[in-house]
Amino acid sequence: MKQYFYPAIFHTAEEGGFWVSFPDLPECLTEGDTMEGAYEMSVEALGLSITDRLNNHETLPTPSAPGQIPLENPDSHLVIVQFDLEAYQKKHNSKAVKKTLSIPEWLNEEAMAMGINFSQVLQEALLTKIQSR
Repeated sequence: MKQYFYPAIFHTAEEGGFWVSFPDLPECLTEGDTMEGAYEMSVEALGLSITDRLNNHETLPTPSAPGQIPLENPDSHLVIVQFDLEAYQKKHNSKAVKKTLSIPEWLNEEAMAMGINFSQVLQEALLTKIQSR
């Protein structure tokens, strides 16, 4: 499981709510009506920035240490935002991929007679295998 942690600055917006910037990822900006909403949006925005950079084979910047980030406005707050790449990929990349496999004929006949869903069994087995590593 790949986790990323980046500092974000939550700025109090004049019209209410918050807007969020990431000092290490200047393209990553978002907003929310409440602190909770802004945090949820910041996780999504961070995920988009990270996955975009990874898909383009760009290196990710090293997160700045929180003590190195100046807060220019007293209404701003520094928050560390966590991003779980595996959970994000599960949520946003559930496209089915066709796989061909071979099993003994007797096993196929028994499974077919029982009405077993081969795709479901394979997915469950793969998830169990992946989660046990």
